[in-house]
Amino acid sequence: EPPMTRTQPHIPWTAATLTLFPDAFPGMLGTSIIGTAEKNRIWGLETVDIRDFSANKHRNVDDTPAGGGPGMVLKPNIAAAAIDSVARNGRPLIYLTPRGAPLTQKRVRELATGSGVIVFCGRFEGLDQRVIEGRQMEEVSIGDFVLAGGEVAAQAMIEACVRLLPGVLGGAESASEESFEDGLLEYPLYTRPREWEGRSIPEVLLSGDHKRIAQWQLDEKIEITKRRRPDLYEAYRAKGDSHERD
Repeated sequence: EPPMTRTQPHIPWTAATLTLFPDAFPGMLGTSIIGTAEKNRIWGLETVDIRDFSANKHRNVDDTPAGGGPGMVLKPNIAAAAIDSVARNGRPLIYLTPRGAPLTQKRVRELATGSGVIVFCGRFEGLDQRVIEGRQMEEVSIGDFVLAGGEVAAQAMIEACVRLLPGVLGGAESASEESFEDGLLEYPLYTRPREWEGRSIPEVLLSGDHKRIAQWQLDEKIEITKRRRPDLYEAYRAKGDSHERD
């Protein structure tokens, strides 16, 4: 079966990736529900090889940083040519970089409601700043850590968006119950067997009392968020206080 490359324009949500490693795609985007959704034409993937825009016979795309310093920098003329080869069609142009704004579920939902995304996968020390400014790129980070390149980050971001598209998830309630959807982390999950290695499913979950179960789930979400992500918990509390004042 041929790899996912250029898509037909009538697919409603498409992701374009600009990369030095086109063979990295579709990667995990071609598996499970995300891959099935692509086969069902719920979304599409376009992969652009940045090296195709190098005039050098060795297909070089980088040069030493101005002012000195370690590593190499992606050249602005080559990066811009690759970017300009992709039709924007209202899609935001995103550059994945550790210095970018943190990717949140709120931003993912916004991206999922649009026509798609264009993602530039950086390599080496980074991309010439003039391209970032000249092409009005949105700088995004998937976490406070550094990767060798943006391909894994691009797949993570695209997957987060695609799973929110209509028809991708099996149950309509699946997304609404997840972490971050109401500002809190998800509650613990259990399934059969009832007893496992001396550990039991909490009694309330076996009670059939939907009101008690809902309250237990909310209490657990609040407690886990307070303990693991105090920043999210404080934002959740502040939102509740503002609703009470309204």
